[in-house]
Order: sequence, then C-alpha cells, then structure tokens
Amino acid sequence: MGLFDFLKKKQETPEAQEALDKGLEKTKEGFFSKITKAVVGKSTVDDEVLDDLEEVLVTSDVGVSTTLKIIERIQTRVSREKYVNTSELNAILRDEIQALLAENNSSDFEHFEYGEHRPYVIMVVGVNGVGKTTTIGKLAYQLKEAGSKVVLGAADTFRAAAVDQIKLWGERVGVRVVAQAMGSDPASVAYDTVKSAVSNGDDVAIIDTAGRLHNKVALMNELTKIKQVMHKVVPGAPHEILLVLDASTGQNAIEQCKQFMQATDVNALALTKLDGTAKGGVVIGVSDQFKIPVKYIGVGEKVGDLQLFNKKEFVDSLFK
Repeated sequence: MGLFDFLKKKQETPEAQEALDKGLEKTKEGFFSKITKAVVGKSTVDDEVLDDLEEVLVTSDVGVSTTLKIIERIQTRVSREKYVNTSELNAILRDEIQALLAENNSSDFEHFEYGEHRPYVIMVVGVNGVGKTTTIGKLAYQLKEAGSKVVLGAADTFRAAAVDQIKLWGERVGVRVVAQAMGSDPASVAYDTVKSAVSNGDDVAIIDTAGRLHNKVALMNELTKIKQVMHKVVPGAPHEILLVLDASTGQNAIEQCKQFMQATDVNALALTKLDGTAKGGVVIGVSDQFKIPVKYIGVGEKVGDLQLFNKKEFVDSLFK
C-alpha cells in the first residue's frame, strides 16, 4: 500500500474527520461570529453586506488578494441570481471558496505518489518554532505505518535542541536517525543521510534544515549546497522541498512563504497548529496565492494528527 492509499484510508475514518472538525473549531467560531455581525438586520446581499464580508475575510487571514477574488465571485453570482438573501450567504461563500481553490494550479495530495523514486528524498525547510521537527516526526510515523523504511537526517546542526528533537522522534516512532556533532556542516549530514538511505534500501529520507531567515543570501547558499550534495548521491534529489508554516501566525506565514520561495524551490507546504488558532483562513490564502500544493495540515497534538489536506473536506468542515 502506498503512502497516499494508506493516509487516504486513515483520513476517511470518523476519528480523522472528528479531528479535522475539532482542529478548526477556533477558526469557525471567529469566522461565523463575524459573518453573523456583518449580516444582522439585513435581508439581501447588497454592497454593504459585501463590504462587511470583505472585512471579515481579510481579518480572518484569508489575505487581501484571495478575498478580492472571492468577493468578485459572489458579486457575479448575486447579479446573476438577482435576489440572494443573507440566510444563503454561508452556502454561497462555501461554494465559491471551494470553486476558487479547485481552479488554482495546485492539486490535492491524492495525485502524489512518492513510490516513483527510491529513496524519495524530502528536504524540510521553515523558520524555528513553526513545528518543523514535530511535522517530520509525524510524517515519519505515517510513512512507517504505511510500511515504508524511513531515515531522518538531523541537518539543523546549529541548534543542539533540533538534533536532540529529531533523535527523540526517531526513538519514538522507531526510525533511524543520521546525525553528526553540533556545528557540523549541514550539507555533510544531508549527504550521509541520503548515502545511508541508498545503502540501507530505505524508501524515504527526510532531511531537517536550519530555520533561519535573518540572511536570505546565506540561507539560499546553504540550501543550494544541501541540494547539490544530495543530488550527487541520488540524481533528482531532493524530490520534495516541504515548507512548514505555522497557521497561527496568519499573514506572517504568507510572508515566510514568499521568502522561502525566493531562497529555494519549494514544491509542497505543511500548515501546522490549526487546532490552536482562529487564523485557519490562512490555509485558503496560501493555497490560492502560491499555487503550491498544501499537502499536510496539523490539527492536533497526537502523532496521527498530521492529515492530508483536501480542499473540499477542509472548506466543508469550516462551514459545518
């Protein structure tokens, strides 16, 4: 069974749906209380309601550009259907957000198969504190549960805590960890990890990297070097550059995405800590703006609470 098949099967369980619904509770509460205030005393969706709705979306961290697209779609629908009352607004808003996300260039994770490459190499990037190491540990758990042999590379050698965390996750989920002494060259750790994955017949190698953004040139040079040494061992590696973002930082997550895209070829996103924030709307904005697949969302503390992101399921849950 491939990773997608396994995760999809898990995600279809009532427990996974419940975790998603619970993880979005804070976002739902804030979002709908704002919408209720925006339409109180109104019977039709007029310009004033649309202006208020625009403010609701922006303050829910959907982002300005994505908000304007959604409002434009609703305006078109209201003018086409002539009379739309405010009681229908939630259903219309849900439909238009789903339609907008379905039209962008990114596809849901169901179209991804890691099995074409062996080892499949994932380089994980993101600033410190976003839940990068936890995401790596949870992903390693999911992969191992799917029957894959996984190795982790502790290439964030500038923080002893980062190396220790990776080692702890390795012990917790039962996967190998390749590490060197504190302050070692990160590219050397990445090289050793991928080489070890090849010789050990591992299916997936996941490489952690340092989470610094204070100097983009240094970051770019470091990530480029790490990519080059891995490519020497496995042509085409890394196959995936996964950027981890903390959903609770709202618009700051969008800014981090822009900066990391300038520094390296990010081709997958994970948004963490959705259960602890009312800013879950940022998932919609990130998915729409960057056309990079949001592959994973973190909806809880449990090791199995890293879920596949499915646009329709996410928006349906948001509007339940």
